[in-house]
Amino acid sequence: MNQILPRLAQRMFNTPVAIHPRKAEIVIAALADRLGVSQMLRLDGSSIIPMAMEDDEYGYAEPGRNPRGGYDNVAGAAVIEVQGTLVQKLGSLRPYSGMTGYDGIRQNLLMAMDDPDVSAVILDVDSPGGEVAGCFDLVDTIYEVRGRKPIWAILNESAYSAAYAVASAADRIIVPRTGGVGSIGVICAHVDFSQALSASGVKVTFITYGDRKADGHAEIPLSEEALARFQADIDTMGELFVETVARNRNISAATVRDTQAATFMGDKGVALGLADEVAAPDAAFRALMAEINKA
Repeated sequence: MNQILPRLAQRMFNTPVAIHPRKAEIVIAALADRLGVSQMLRLDGSSIIPMAMEDDEYGYAEPGRNPRGGYDNVAGAAVIEVQGTLVQKLGSLRPYSGMTGYDGIRQNLLMAMDDPDVSAVILDVDSPGGEVAGCFDLVDTIYEVRGRKPIWAILNESAYSAAYAVASAADRIIVPRTGGVGSIGVICAHVDFSQALSASGVKVTFITYGDRKADGHAEIPLSEEALARFQADIDTMGELFVETVARNRNISAATVRDTQAATFMGDKGVALGLADEVAAPDAAFRALMAEINKA
């Protein structure tokens, strides 16, 4: 386990992610505890208390599932799970160990589009979001195949941040009363270990070619110039997110931008145009079946 912690930290710290802030705090605090970080602060100055990792509040790959099957065909609808933390490459067609890979979602979608036994696709979504890397390429893929077969995002129960980006590409989004949509934003956490290293008597010297080569490294403070450059990158990604959702949902970019990455429960999301209907997942499934049978 200790061998993979640095890799986990690389995927969470100093890299843009599109994830619900509450989930991000849990993941970051858990990693901080394991990496020996004694204190972490929010932007408002309040402390994030390290805690044990909440272990997977979602359901995953139960024993007995066919490992080759990336989706379940239920009455002609391919049910593709979009569950837990979303990552660029998982190497699995189904959610695994609390994560779903964009690579698996894409493969499942393309297989379902060519499956003669599949009449519609359900994105079964319950996710706080995840990595920016790979997210918008997948969203464009979903958007491009719209019209070939109905694609419905049925939330069970929420789609936030990157998960909402994925859901927004569907023809229709159904959210339950207690579910939510939104968090249309991007966040990047920079960790500064420099004072802790100095206090422990450790001095790190970077030898670089290029003045900006060491920008963002946790062993040195973040300069104002580096912060401004990283902020510009985050703004670019955020605008891509806004414009993508506006295109997918056929609403104005200003409406999306004005949400300021807030989350919206049930009918509030529908009122903003971020979802189409409030209904329980089973009711949404029956509605899709009725549409398939009518066609």
